[in-house]
Amino acid sequence: MKSFSGATRFGGLPRRWCWYPPQVAALSLLMLAFSIGVSLAQAPSNPKPRDHVYLLRGFANVFSLGMDQIATKLEHQGIDTTVDNYLSWPTLAKEAAAEYKSGRVRTIILVGHSSGAVAVTSMATRLSELGVPVKLAIGLDPTSHMTASGHVDRYVNYYIAHEFGDPVDKSRQFSGVLQNVNLEHMRGVNHFNIDKDRAVQGMVIRDIQAALANSPYDTVDAPREARKGPPVPQRRDVHNPARLTDHHERQPGLVTDGTAIRD
Repeated sequence: MKSFSGATRFGGLPRRWCWYPPQVAALSLLMLAFSIGVSLAQAPSNPKPRDHVYLLRGFANVFSLGMDQIATKLEHQGIDTTVDNYLSWPTLAKEAAAEYKSGRVRTIILVGHSSGAVAVTSMATRLSELGVPVKLAIGLDPTSHMTASGHVDRYVNYYIAHEFGDPVDKSRQFSGVLQNVNLEHMRGVNHFNIDKDRAVQGMVIRDIQAALANSPYDTVDAPREARKGPPVPQRRDVHNPARLTDHHERQPGLVTDGTAIRD
């Protein structure tokens, strides 16, 4: 043991080089705890699965801009949307199936106008083949006579008879509820503006809200009041006072599944 500049040596080294002061040890522990905390904060979390609405435009991407308007309204309610051309439906079906099977998406809804409405039938069938359920499918005046197949909880086809639109049939392989709603007596509504008409957009959005409200899950980040929208007044049927009309029956001259409903 030797003395060097007032510091005791141990094995030829100053003692202050052989032992950490208590302050250094405390600082090391603090830095270790901070590092662990940062690592935990950066670790990927499992986000809650979301609802997703796919909206398909028709020919040339210029005649179906009402799909974008509907998407904007849904986004304001916290519902994820994708808007694309009808030709993209095979790619969208593949992406939707992957999102559903990964757990990131829990509810899939399809909406389309014109050729996009035709693509809705095809996309729903493809998703069914991939083992992915479709909660709701909505067509706005499809330009081809389509036959629905696979499973769709509810399929609503709003079309205008004696114009471009056609009703949708169901095959033996179809399971779910299919409704064809003829809008030919709605004033001012035609094939080229059905997707932009405010009343029709309201019907579409209420259909989506009802589908999500009936889902076993709640819509992520969207208050229940926002998803349901304002209360819809009901009125008595003048021919049957015990019967209340639903929102499909408020428009004058709607024809639902062959039964005329007029105000």
